[in-house]
Amino acid sequence: MRPRITVIGCGYLGATHAACMAELGFDVLGLDVDHDKVAALQEARPPFYEPGLEPILRKHVESGRLRFTTSYDEVAEFGDVHFLCVATPQRDGELGADLRFVDSAIASLAPLLQRPCVVLGKSTVPVGTAERLTEDLARMAPVGRDAVLAWNPEFLREGFAVDDTLRPGRLVFGLPEGYGRDAADQAMRVVYAEAIAAGTPVVVADLATAQLAKAAANSFLATKISFINAMAEICEATGGDVTVLADAIGHDPRIGRQFLNAGLGFGGGCLPKDIRGFMARAGEVGAGDALTFLREVDAINQRRRSRVVDVAAELVDRPWPVANVAVLGAAFKPDSDDIRDSPALNVAGRISLFGAHVTVHDPQAISNARKLWPTLHYADSVIDACRGAHVVLVLTEWSHFREIDPVVLAEVVATRAVVDGRNCLDREAWRAAGWTYRALGRP
Repeated sequence: MRPRITVIGCGYLGATHAACMAELGFDVLGLDVDHDKVAALQEARPPFYEPGLEPILRKHVESGRLRFTTSYDEVAEFGDVHFLCVATPQRDGELGADLRFVDSAIASLAPLLQRPCVVLGKSTVPVGTAERLTEDLARMAPVGRDAVLAWNPEFLREGFAVDDTLRPGRLVFGLPEGYGRDAADQAMRVVYAEAIAAGTPVVVADLATAQLAKAAANSFLATKISFINAMAEICEATGGDVTVLADAIGHDPRIGRQFLNAGLGFGGGCLPKDIRGFMARAGEVGAGDALTFLREVDAINQRRRSRVVDVAAELVDRPWPVANVAVLGAAFKPDSDDIRDSPALNVAGRISLFGAHVTVHDPQAISNARKLWPTLHYADSVIDACRGAHVVLVLTEWSHFREIDPVVLAEVVATRAVVDGRNCLDREAWRAAGWTYRALGRP
């Protein structure tokens, strides 16, 4: 008999995971404490934009295989495998992760667990959290240690989350030592049977290693991105071209070309807070010196935002208070409406604070951006955003921004000046259309 699955926390990770588990044939119950979010999901309306999610969500809500609730009693009664997918944001004013949502979820669920089950943590947490939650679960659950906790970190990429869930690149099974180990391993192998049969690698680890996996992966990716952006700074000082440099070193199989795209840098809800949380936890366990390099990774990333503002200022032939600036992009990356720590909005906000009239366009993130930056102006199209602009900033690499016709756009701007913050435009085509073209790390 297939286990019944619950997903606790139905934000970006949880809602996607719940829908995909239903797509794999499981009966799924999602829980969130936000009544409005639950109501939207129960009507098959995702509370965020993710390509491919809405059809799967609708399919399984309508079939009855997927439901959503605000009741922990219902979750405890329903589930054999409980996935913990709550948020772990950065603590206000600190580097470390805020674990109150994780602790609250365990405190709410555990006292209701009357029969054996497996709780699988997917949230990104500081190493040592799972060990503490194991003891909390055993102490609070009526079923005691038959409520087994294991860790199964997520590696989703926004914009590709559905595919990454249904066809993961790897699976990490963080198993407890001793009692409950076999039950946790078996539960994960049943849940992921289809992916395992398709050849997905399975890494079996202890709890500590499993918790480290996501933070280590994101730290490596952040380091690679900041490395090529540091090289962009060198290229700007020497007349080199960072895109050609990336090709030259990326052909080395030890390095690889992925994530060697210089530009405005990374943002979002994972990489920035995960590397900061990793640094904080390393300090707490007495290994802070091992991750001091991540401070420079973070600093390089932040400098790219300042650099884009500086380049834009060089192109605008007037004081900021009498300048019109078009910003194309609000989401932190394409194929998403996520504006958490968005480099594009950060740049737009900085320029606005200097007094410029800033108009932003994004295909999906305008609604979210308005809530965070109500003082910015917003447009529903590229043309409307750029009308009368003295400089155009392309800050999120949406595919249709890449495909903009510079000849057509030239007819509506006040000045043909563009800053390619993502090195995603055809430089020669824009220059041929009479534009002054600037990009980070290119002559």
